[in-house]
Amino acid sequence: MAVGIAAVVAPALHLTTDVLEWFHGGFSTAQLWLNYVAFLPMPWLLLGLYAVYEPRQNLLGLIGAGLYGVAFTYFAHTTLYAIAEGIPTYEALWSRLGTLYTVHGAVMVIGGFLFGWSALLAGWRPRWPLLLFASGLSLNLLLALIPSPDILQTIGSALRNSGLMAMGYAVLFQRRPGTA
Repeated sequence: MAVGIAAVVAPALHLTTDVLEWFHGGFSTAQLWLNYVAFLPMPWLLLGLYAVYEPRQNLLGLIGAGLYGVAFTYFAHTTLYAIAEGIPTYEALWSRLGTLYTVHGAVMVIGGFLFGWSALLAGWRPRWPLLLFASGLSLNLLLALIPSPDILQTIGSALRNSGLMAMGYAVLFQRRPGTA
């Protein structure tokens, strides 16, 4: 139950902070603190889904969940960094952190793809949350490779977060095989 709730609430909070950032044209202290709260469970989120969802994934799914978690541990740190340094926008944060931020973005994408692929191979149902999650990762990857406005990255994050929320909903409300 805790995994399902976290998988719904944390990505929903992250999505809210993206909307607030877009609405205000940059970061605010309140938005960054809310973002930090959203990021706190994210390093453990895919590990939790891996642990409770049936049928169980293979080792690649576990590795992917771990890589995704490592990336979000770093992203939580970058939120605290933005608060401490008074960084006004995502672009300014990225320009300060540059390569290290990009590397962790790549780790997030690789980990998410490994997790999603493993879950699809294991036969997770419903499949559409995994495909939504993967489509968000794909859009994030594509937009990292081509010059594009920050708002488009937000769309990729929204798709990814919607997939996670749907996975959480499935954990909470989907009937398990053999249950009444």
